[in-house]
Amino acid sequence: MPYQDNANSNNRDNRRNDRRNDRREAKPESEFIEKVVSLNRVSKTVKGGRIMKFSALCVVGDGKGRVGYGLGKAGEVSEAIRKGLEDAKKNIVNVTLKGTSIPHEVIGTFGAGRVLLKPAPAGTGVIAGGAVRAVVEVAGISDIRTKCLRSNNPANVVAATVNGLLSLRDAEQVAKQRGKTADEIAG
Repeated sequence: MPYQDNANSNNRDNRRNDRRNDRREAKPESEFIEKVVSLNRVSKTVKGGRIMKFSALCVVGDGKGRVGYGLGKAGEVSEAIRKGLEDAKKNIVNVTLKGTSIPHEVIGTFGAGRVLLKPAPAGTGVIAGGAVRAVVEVAGISDIRTKCLRSNNPANVVAATVNGLLSLRDAEQVAKQRGKTADEIAG
């Protein structure tokens, strides 16, 4: 009889573990790569003193040419990050890629931020600073050279990078606009 008691207790333990694992796995895996670019503690001065809050700048992308960014603000860090990621998922845009790089050189601007994005041959890697690196990595670009030209404010740099990536055009898109074929434009 003691053998059966052991078997029953093992079954109970397994059921408990299964339930715990189910709770952990209940959260669906996101199709997006999520990154927090900057986390900032901000304060508002009121009559009774200072009110501290957090702002989180987040970027999301699928690694295949879709990228978005968002800003979340809340009283707790985790809540600010969650809000930033939700905002980023609402603002996803498609980016034109050429293999593992971009089709041509471009300067993206937003506010005082200016970012130079240059295509690079395969094997170069991502040569970029923190805010730009986060955006190009989640977009799926693995060979690129970049330079922040004016502001280094992460919010402006991220917006300028996305703006620059949005203004990229490949030969087919330019040919369609001009009413020609891609071969005629390539020369």
